[in-house]
Parts: sequence; C-alpha cells; structure tokens
Amino acid sequence: MTTSAMLLAGLPGRNLSLYRRIRFDVHDPVVFLEIPGQGSTLIIRDIELQRAYKLAKADRCVPPAEFAPDGGLSGDREIAFAQAAAECLRRAGVDRVMTDRALPMLYAHQCEAVGIEVLCDPMMGVIERRMKDETEIEHLRTAQAMTESAIELACTTIARATADAQGVLHHEGAELTSERVKAMIDAHLTGRGYDNSAGSIVASGPPAADCHFQGAGPIRTGEPVIVDVFPRNKETLYCGDCTRCVVHGDVPDSVAQMHRVILEAKEKAIDACRLGATGEGVHRVTMGVMEAHGYAMGIHNEGETHVKMVHGTGHGIGLEVHEPPLLDIGAPELVRGDALTVEPGLYDPAVGGLRIEDMIVVTDDAPINLNALHEGLAWS
Repeated sequence: MTTSAMLLAGLPGRNLSLYRRIRFDVHDPVVFLEIPGQGSTLIIRDIELQRAYKLAKADRCVPPAEFAPDGGLSGDREIAFAQAAAECLRRAGVDRVMTDRALPMLYAHQCEAVGIEVLCDPMMGVIERRMKDETEIEHLRTAQAMTESAIELACTTIARATADAQGVLHHEGAELTSERVKAMIDAHLTGRGYDNSAGSIVASGPPAADCHFQGAGPIRTGEPVIVDVFPRNKETLYCGDCTRCVVHGDVPDSVAQMHRVILEAKEKAIDACRLGATGEGVHRVTMGVMEAHGYAMGIHNEGETHVKMVHGTGHGIGLEVHEPPLLDIGAPELVRGDALTVEPGLYDPAVGGLRIEDMIVVTDDAPINLNALHEGLAWS
C-alpha cells in the first residue's frame, strides 16, 4: 500500500508558498511535511525552535538532529536538512511525496536515495495562495498606502519643479532627473521599513513608450511621466504596486485624451473583476474600451507610430509583485480573495506613455479598491 505525504522545503523568504503555509521567516532552510495521521511537522534549526513554537503554523517543530540517518547528518546545512526530511518520511513509512514547483532538487535526490518517489504538482498551493485571507488583505492595504505615499512624493516634486529655458525641470538647484526622483522614492520607503531593491519606474518622454523603461535623464515640462512603485514590506513580506502619472505645466491634448480613456478602461475593468469572471474577460473589457476610442492593442513594431496598449490589464499580487492570475488572454476564472492590479495604459512613440494602476480584491460582491490616491495629471 502506498503512503503519500506532502513536502515543501527551502528558504521561506525565497519559496514564498512555503512562507505562506508556515507564516514564519528564517534565513536558513526549513522543511514542512504533512504526513497522513501525523499532522504537520516543521524541521528547523534548533536555535529557531522557541520562536517557531510561538509563531509558526505547524503541529510540531523539531531540529534536523531528531531525524539523523544511520550515517549521521552532513556538515553541509542544506544537505543535512534534505537528509532529515528523507529520514522523517522513511521512518513514517512514506513511499511517495507530492511537492510543489519550488522544491530544490537536493530534496528529491535525498528522498529518492531512500526509495521515496517524489512527484511534482505544478499547481500545488497556487489557488490557496490566490485566496487572500483578511490578514493578508490588511497587509496589502498597508503596503499600498505606503506605496501611494512614495508616489505622491515623486509626483508633487515633479509638479512643483521649475523649468528652465530649454524646458528641463530643476529642483533644489539642480536638474531633476529620473534617477534623482527614484533615489527620493528609495529613501522614503527604506526609512519606513520597505524593501525597494527591485527599483521604481520614473519614465518620461518618448522613451516611456516602452512600458518597462525605468526612466533615465532629465525630466521636462509638458511631458507625461509614469511613476510606478512596487515595494515589499520587510516585516510582512507583502507588496504594494501602484502607478500614477504627472505632467509638469500644460497637458498636451493628446495626453489628456489618452488619460481619459485609461481611466474609463480602469473603471470598467475593475467593475468586471467579480466571481465568475475570468482574467481574460476582464482584459477584453479593457480592450473594448481602447478599441472603441480608436486605440490599438499589441506590441509596437520598429518605426510604428500608432498609440497602443502593449500589455495585459493586470496581474495577481501578494508576497510577490507578480503572481497568478494574469488579466490577459487565456487567464483563468477569478476566485474569492484574488488580489489584482488593474493597470491599463497607452503608449505613444512620439510622446511617451501613461498608465494608471490600482490594487483591488475580489469579493462575493463588488471588488474592494485598496487605493485612495487621486488619478489626475496635476499634482501641484
């Protein structure tokens, strides 16, 4: 008779599905096992046991030494944890384990060495992780509020700058560049307990027609500036992600029109984020608005001058900035607790880009919008 168990392992700060299962972070490997009839076991370094007893979501917490094989544990910590996992399973009579897409190969190697078959379920934990609970939603709300405060700092700094005769903006006696604004964002977030090592986007002018151009060089009056910030809270590990745009001085008519259409698309796409809808269906709502106003969809070809929306409508968010599901063609049905970004944008190779992004949560009723920051182009 085959006895199956479940195995998750690695560094919780990197294997975030593992972190979500145990809600406990350490800087060394851990092993989480669910064995039929035995509940859940967390194998963790002995110096972390007292904290784990209090904080980790597991039925029991044990050090690797409790499951040393006959030849003893390796002096290499990662190998030792893999050996302990295999030995724990072997003693329990387990001959097959299911694991997720993130299991380090070392654990499969050690399990197979003692005759335990390892099978990967690529979707293990994916739906569960999408279904955010109330604690997670509050973590996201907090992270989004801090993200908005960084965006407000950036946008007001740009709006209140002074333009020289060539239209280049100046702030506190020096040219205002994308790099300076990003440094302001970094300092603001780092000083408030957020990791912004992934960087921010402060992109202006024609180069910003590339939606992932992070921005470089001086910012000029009359040009749209995309400010996209996506930090992680160092304590909870949950992320914010928000985008707003600013134009210093007069807003060109073409930019104002793009902005109006983006806001219409965002409003309708958010309203479409309901149980029973699919991510593809939400994206098609966005597509319908864009195309009704004469804007195209798809990547710009070399030398092309059409104004287009070049990306999907959004993505899942939580412990990582980009999580399932996508809001794009082929995307699955939405589930209760899905936290999603809704971020339609338009990109003009001659002018630059605009994108407005909110974070919402799918509920039994209307979606909850976690944003409070205004959506306009004027910030002074």
